[in-house]
Amino acid sequence: MLLLCLHAGAQQYRTESGAVEFLSTAALNEFTGESGQLNGLLDMDSGLVDFYIDLNTLDTGIGLRDRHMRDNYLETKKYPFAEFTGKLEKSGPLEVNKPTEVQARGTFTLHGKEKSLNITGTLTRLSPSEILLETGFQVTLGDFDIEIPKLMFYELSETQTVTIQARLQKVDL
Repeated sequence: MLLLCLHAGAQQYRTESGAVEFLSTAALNEFTGESGQLNGLLDMDSGLVDFYIDLNTLDTGIGLRDRHMRDNYLETKKYPFAEFTGKLEKSGPLEVNKPTEVQARGTFTLHGKEKSLNITGTLTRLSPSEILLETGFQVTLGDFDIEIPKLMFYELSETQTVTIQARLQKVDL
C-alpha cells in the first residue's frame, strides 16, 4: 500500500506490529478482541497517516466466536482489512518522553464502507528513531453495514471501542 510510497529525506516512521484492541460492551456480555499485527506509516513531514489491520488476526480468546465474527459479520473473505488513511491536523514538535496531543482527519474503511473520522491521540518521541502512537475511537457497526446478531443481541454491542498502541520505527531511506 502506501508503505511503498516513501520519498527521500522524509521523517517517516512505520510499524508492522502495533497493538489493536476492540471492546464490545453489551447488556449481558463484555469481551475484547486484539491483534498485534497493525501495520502503519506516519510521515511527519507531510502529515500522512495510514494504518491497516488484517481482520483475520483479531482474537477474542474463543475460537468459535472468532469464526462467527469473521465469517458472519466482518465477512473477512470479502473484506479482509480495516484501514484509516488521513492527515495530521494538529501536531507540534515532539520532545523525548513528552506525549503530544495530535488530531488526524481521514477516512476509516471497514466492511467495504468508508466513513470520515476525526481521531485524537498522542505521539511520544521515545528516541530519535522511535515514536509511540496511542489513540482510541468509537466504531458504530451499523455505519459499516455490519449487522448485530438478532438472536444474540445481548452478546454484541452496536458501538465498539477501538484502542491502538504502536511503536513506530524511523525508516532509513
